[in-house]
Amino acid sequence: MISYPQVLLNKILTKDAIQKRANIWRMFNKKIVFTNGCFDILHQGHIDYLSKARDLGGALVIGLNTDASVKRLNKSPERPINKEQSRALVLAALVLVDAVVLFDEDTPYELIKTVQPDVLVKGADYKAEEVVGYDIVKARGGEVITIELTEGFSTTELIKRIKS
Repeated sequence: MISYPQVLLNKILTKDAIQKRANIWRMFNKKIVFTNGCFDILHQGHIDYLSKARDLGGALVIGLNTDASVKRLNKSPERPINKEQSRALVLAALVLVDAVVLFDEDTPYELIKTVQPDVLVKGADYKAEEVVGYDIVKARGGEVITIELTEGFSTTELIKRIKS
């Protein structure tokens, strides 16, 4: 069995734990930024996206799809390539990321209700009004921001290149 440093494991939180952590951040006036995704094979496009998201506040929370929820997204039969605990650990190792929370639902709506972020971020392939959780964040005076994705970098394209 592999043993991981506690500093990494402390960033992989349950829904209850993220709610408590978010309340602490709020006490210190940290702006909480939330984004979500599969983050299956981490690449330059992900790093660019997460850096831009992190620049929008004081704490970056990632809602990470469980393996089962990735399967329900029908990205492809072999996805996810990496298991949820591995994906969570890799994200937790990034200095940009303050917390990773797995969610098993089809969307992160309930997790967003729990976190109550100040800023909700998705890729610019979405319109802000279409982003899941838009209503929650806007109702509390927060922002929903879309970030341009780095051209030429996607997990789907990376998998195609590996296969060829």
